Amino acid sequence: MCRQAERKWKKDHLQVSSELFRDRLVAYQKAVKTAKANFLSNLVSCNAKNPQFLFKTLNGLVNPCDSSGLVPSPKLCEDFMEFFNEKINSIRACLVSSALNNHVSQTCHATFDTFEPVSLSILTKIVHKVRSSFCPVDIIPPGLLKEVFESIGLCMVHLINSSFKSGCVPVDFKHAVVQPLLKKPNLDPTTLANFRPISKLPFLSKVLEKAVYEQLQSYIDQNTIAEKFQSGFKSCHSTETALLRVFNDLFLTADSGGHSVLVLLDLTAAFDTVDHGILLSRLELSVGLKGTVLKWFDSYLKDRSFSVNVGSCFSSVSPIHCGVPQGSILGPLLFSLYLLPLGLILEKHKVGYHFYADDLQIYMPLKSSSKGSLNPLLDCIQEVKLWMEANFLSLNKDKTEILIFGNSDSNVLDNCDSAIGPLASFCHPFARN
Repeated sequence: MCRQAERKWKKDHLQVSSELFRDRLVAYQKAVKTAKANFLSNLVSCNAKNPQFLFKTLNGLVNPCDSSGLVPSPKLCEDFMEFFNEKINSIRACLVSSALNNHVSQTCHATFDTFEPVSLSILTKIVHKVRSSFCPVDIIPPGLLKEVFESIGLCMVHLINSSFKSGCVPVDFKHAVVQPLLKKPNLDPTTLANFRPISKLPFLSKVLEKAVYEQLQSYIDQNTIAEKFQSGFKSCHSTETALLRVFNDLFLTADSGGHSVLVLLDLTAAFDTVDHGILLSRLELSVGLKGTVLKWFDSYLKDRSFSVNVGSCFSSVSPIHCGVPQGSILGPLLFSLYLLPLGLILEKHKVGYHFYADDLQIYMPLKSSSKGSLNPLLDCIQEVKLWMEANFLSLNKDKTEILIFGNSDSNVLDNCDSAIGPLASFCHPFARN
């Protein structure tokens, strides 16, 4: 029934079909969840007198086997820690020598200098809204904490409000446990570069961040500070809204008989190379954070640390000197605010653009009669490149691509071919559509 509703919706694209598909998808997911619960319940009840089988079954559910093929050891954890640190240090080291003082910014006239104290009712909603993801340093499992929250709620209210008033974040809230995850099942598990670092933070730290996030997001929305063409980490925005806008603009140009060039820029470990000093300056000047609020974010970014966990083994603790916290609630929003001046650069060059998280799409129409029609785009990308270097962001040349949309006009294609040389220094070769 779910598949039938999906095919019907894809065929007619009607709102009623979409709602029917959504309802049947929810019903299907509930049915699967119920079937799994009944299966496990029957499995436990049928083996009530077989403790060995029960222990093995429950242990497999709580601690699923690691399919990466890694043999946990303290040395392996240390190797991962050194690899992750070296990757970020090498990226930043390549950018320091070419970094320029790029002061492209827009001063915010609004001010956010004091947090509003949270009440027990508000914090209760926040706690139950935060996902119950477990971190190895959590003393109490998030699910259990939610169940007993009525008993400890007032203590947590005092903790959150004390942090707001003092502008300080507890040190224990700033330690992350990183667990390496193989990027693809067919990759070689003996190569450290084939693993992605999955950062996990204490559940209570996420509750504090969520309380801050709701007040900061409300302030940003009221003063229209956020980048209007950013579809990542934004309510009611997704890959769908990004695709709709970009392709609509490209199709409008194509329908009028013109051509467009689309540049897809990709960044390398963008979240991990963000400079704390630049970010704090941007929060103060471009976002308008002052007083205790700015002090809180200064405390939030400083003295952070992480350790690597594989199986039951842990590495030593390593400090974090840059980047927005991975796996956090505030991290994506802070990264979006870090990129605010980039929109001003793109608007100055009068090109179309759209952000999705750390990906950037730049596009503009082409004129077949002019050989220099790509010069504004080249100037724009060059300034974007310099701005990124000055802000410790590195373009990923292997994933940066250029596409041309329109008919096979030889004049336009020849003009584009002549621009391959200047673009090749930081872009992947052309792909013609």
